[in-house]
Order: sequence, then C-alpha cells, then structure tokens
Amino acid sequence: MKTVTAALLIKDGLCLIAKRSATDPLAHQWEFPGGKIEQGETPEECLQREMQEEFQIDVEVGTFFVESIYEYERGTIQLLAYWVNWDGHSLQPTVHDEIAWVTKDTILNYTFAPADIPIVEKWRSVIKEPNSI
Repeated sequence: MKTVTAALLIKDGLCLIAKRSATDPLAHQWEFPGGKIEQGETPEECLQREMQEEFQIDVEVGTFFVESIYEYERGTIQLLAYWVNWDGHSLQPTVHDEIAWVTKDTILNYTFAPADIPIVEKWRSVIKEPNSI
C-alpha cells in the first residue's frame, strides 16, 4: 500500500482542488493536491514539499482531517488529508491542468479521483471548518 497526502487548503471559505493532467493515469479527474510520501518523510513534510513542487508555495500543515483507503487496479493507496495554511502568495500550478476554488455545493460539479471522494463527502459534512492550525 502506498501512502499519499492531500491538502485541504482553504481561502475565504473556498477549498482548492486540482485537475490531474492528461498524461496521468487518472487523467482529467479532480483531487485535493498532495502526493506520495517519500522514504523518511512525515506526511506533513510531504505536503510541504508537494505544495512547493506543484504550486510554488510554502505551506504550514495543520491538523489531520481524514483518511481514505482505495484499491485501484495498480495498487491500494492510503490517502491522508490535512488542513493546510499558506501565506496567500499567488499559486503557480506546475503539474495540474487546472485548479479551482470550490464551495461545499460547487464541489459536486467536479469528477473526483475515487480515493478523494470520501474526503469530499466529509468536508461537505463539516459545518464550520477549523482555523486549520
């Protein structure tokens, strides 16, 4: 099982989601940004590295939110989602085809990668998001 991370990056009540590139095995599906944990890395360190690589931003990782385990044809992943804060500097996507800022209602207009769907459902059920940190 591969362990990967996902960021719940909230700005003005909206959550950042990203569309996987056309060359990705899950092409054109949406996800909460993040990535694979490398050997010797904590989930928090992974999210900091991935957000720097994928969006050119520095983040502060807050509390754990939820875990999702999904068995894809190519293997099982454990997806760990965390609340994440950033300094508000401009995002510069480097690996995704598109990004969007969504509400709990508009997020339903996007097709998510299967492992991300439980995160969508739990995020929508939260009445009020914590201050992340």
